[in-house]
Amino acid sequence: MSAVRTGIAYDSHRFAERRLLVLGGVEIEGAERGLSGHSDADVLTHAIMDALLGAAALGDMGDHFPDSDERWRDADSIALLSEVCRLVRGEGFEIANLDSTVVCEAPRLGPWREAMRARLAEAAGLEIGAVSVKFTTNEGMGFVGRGEGIAALATATLSRP
Repeated sequence: MSAVRTGIAYDSHRFAERRLLVLGGVEIEGAERGLSGHSDADVLTHAIMDALLGAAALGDMGDHFPDSDERWRDADSIALLSEVCRLVRGEGFEIANLDSTVVCEAPRLGPWREAMRARLAEAAGLEIGAVSVKFTTNEGMGFVGRGEGIAALATATLSRP
């Protein structure tokens, strides 16, 4: 009998001037602003990491990569995702599926979807078909709708044979 676990996560970062916008490990060319954060502020990858950690009951990003630790300043979130996947697999889990949604008004992200899926799948050691990245707006409502930042939601499905 196998155990199946699902984790869900949410992350958000406000926009910041003079930073690159990185989502799912992909630099969004032409973006006017990046996101504020201790690491590279990749809100999509952060949500995926927290979903994985939650499904495995291993805490959250703050437990493993605290923003009070200078080792993680400007860290590449894709490298951190690889480490999270190593931790999850070390607990005897297989990663079955990653599903995510990025919520922002601008920029439009559709042209970068497949590159994001590929980067995330590679970092997680998965086939690209096991990684979903979707985009939506907040219809002008709230901090996302006012263009103050970007949010992301993610789920991770794990199995333990």
